[in-house]
Amino acid sequence: MAERRRGGGGRGRSGLGLYEAAASVLAGLEKGEGSLKNLVYGSSFQNPRPLYALVSETLRYSDVLDSILGAAGLLRMEKKLQPHLAKVLAYDLLLGKGLRGGGRGKVLVLKHRARLQAELARLKVQKKVSRNEDLLPPAGAEQALQVPRYVRVNTLKTHLDDVVDYFKRQQYAYQGKAGSMEEASSLSGKKFYLDPHLPELLIFPPQTDYHDNQLYVAGHIILQDKASCLPAFLLDPPPGSHVIDACAAPGNKTSHLAAVMKNKGRIFAFDRDAKRLATMSTMLMRAGATCYQLAHQDFLTTDPADPKYSQVRYILLDPSCSGSGMASQLPVENASLPERLRALAGFQKKMLAHALSFPALQRLVYSTCSVYQEENEDVVWDVLQQREKEFRLVQALPSWSHRGSGTFAEAKFCLRASPKETLTNGFFVAVLERSTAVLPKAENTAEDESCPVPKKRMKQARGAL
Repeated sequence: MAERRRGGGGRGRSGLGLYEAAASVLAGLEKGEGSLKNLVYGSSFQNPRPLYALVSETLRYSDVLDSILGAAGLLRMEKKLQPHLAKVLAYDLLLGKGLRGGGRGKVLVLKHRARLQAELARLKVQKKVSRNEDLLPPAGAEQALQVPRYVRVNTLKTHLDDVVDYFKRQQYAYQGKAGSMEEASSLSGKKFYLDPHLPELLIFPPQTDYHDNQLYVAGHIILQDKASCLPAFLLDPPPGSHVIDACAAPGNKTSHLAAVMKNKGRIFAFDRDAKRLATMSTMLMRAGATCYQLAHQDFLTTDPADPKYSQVRYILLDPSCSGSGMASQLPVENASLPERLRALAGFQKKMLAHALSFPALQRLVYSTCSVYQEENEDVVWDVLQQREKEFRLVQALPSWSHRGSGTFAEAKFCLRASPKETLTNGFFVAVLERSTAVLPKAENTAEDESCPVPKKRMKQARGAL
């Protein structure tokens, strides 16, 4: 059970409360934007310890809370209550030390306190247990496979060779490029590899913590799971491109896009959550990204015919999903899951169909951190049926062994990732390209769109190495 949190109901320097910060971290985990520690330490909440404790315990009881919230119908009755916020509030109310602070969300949850407590009691009777801890799966069953620590070298500020040399000076033994992921699975101690699939991605043993490392603090390295690096790598927009990142916060994929584009071009980065956008802005500045334009806007409300998007040829779409692929969350069937997957898939299809309506679009990457076919292959297939003469699936990264599954032949063009098969979080990626020719307006040259990193910042970056 989580410790009593000092100042648990208080607010950070930015005005972000503990429960709101925890909800934001849960949303980031669901989108596969980083590890728990990465997102906690990247949060604007001033005290990471209680934030980490709250999110960890909420994740531990995730399936229990899903069952209770679903049975109580809380989100159906309180449509203004954000699901991730409801989850952390319900944890502290029912399983933690009780709610302290919480603002409007607390008021909405407390309205249904009796119903929530009754559903918790009902669940205990059903499971024939008396303690909250006994609702959890057996220790062996819930233990997720450990994945390596992946470190993406941020080429906006440094170079791969410089980072490798830095770690060598820290007494790490560089093993060169891994011949296979099987080699990487045996990493231990102070050894590290270069990833066999992605350039500028280093592999360290599981649980290696670099949040206090000077390269991380300076933005020279990004702690990002390998699977989460796939979308920007496979979209591969050349320098000077106009790109949309449709669900951008908290920003690891956006910063990766900026690195791929060498900070030349324009990235339109959308997110509906103003607080997550604020955190994202801080992260992007630390990463040295400059060629982005943040928009506090629902991507579905954008007008594809707006002249500002007339040169958008690349879109990265990583919509909200079940988060079932995260290593900290093992997928467990419960009564509310089919309904939730239908709702998520409906939203994901709307997002994908909308993205494909941008007139100059040439290439799109659709990704989720879900293991469920309903959110992955089924979404892509259903939308492609509506646009089959305009867009097609292309085979992504042929050397990748773990492929898509489904009822249509092209499903094998998609990628899947999992702790067991690829030593990553669970993930899905599909690459779509336009089949028919399109002649958009001429783009500005890379030089016209260049957003160089200031010389002073580059000098400081090199100094840290």
